Amino acid sequence: MSHAEDANGTRRDFIYYATAGAGAVVAGAAVWPLVNQMNPSADVVALSSIRVDVGGVGPGTQLTVLWQGKPVFIRHRTEEEIEAARAIDVSSLPDRLARNGNLPPNTPANDENRALDEDGMWLVQMGVCTHLGCVPLGDGAGDHNGWFCPCHGSHYDSSGRIRRGPAPENLPIPVAAFVDDSTIELG
Repeated sequence: MSHAEDANGTRRDFIYYATAGAGAVVAGAAVWPLVNQMNPSADVVALSSIRVDVGGVGPGTQLTVLWQGKPVFIRHRTEEEIEAARAIDVSSLPDRLARNGNLPPNTPANDENRALDEDGMWLVQMGVCTHLGCVPLGDGAGDHNGWFCPCHGSHYDSSGRIRRGPAPENLPIPVAAFVDDSTIELG
């Protein structure tokens, strides 16, 4: 092998590497817009966390807010609703998990693990039926004085736990916390 052949081999190798590098840059430039479109839009990012004033929500009433494109039920429960929810044996429930974003995934579905505060007065849950995504009716609806999905007949109790019907899971509890006496932050 002569010195000229070594030089040509080196030149040829350089051309291959330069072409491959340029091709990778062009492919990345072509793919980036496709990947970037999957990022959440600005309006969704802005709604990743919202604060809700619940100062005007009295016992026995409910406020529904829209968060991340889905309804959220914020209920100020009465003593009777809390007592009824806490009297239920978790082992009798179709879904025995709390489904609470504030707690570990395997937490049991007793009422204390689903309420937002220690005394159980506030219940914050996603307002989407876990069967097919319908919005259940509230204010003591259904057989268990909680929420009822009229589309397919799912009945939830006053703690948002599925009691009867095709829904496979309890209504999920989003990440939420009180930031002061009358404001709840979702997200």
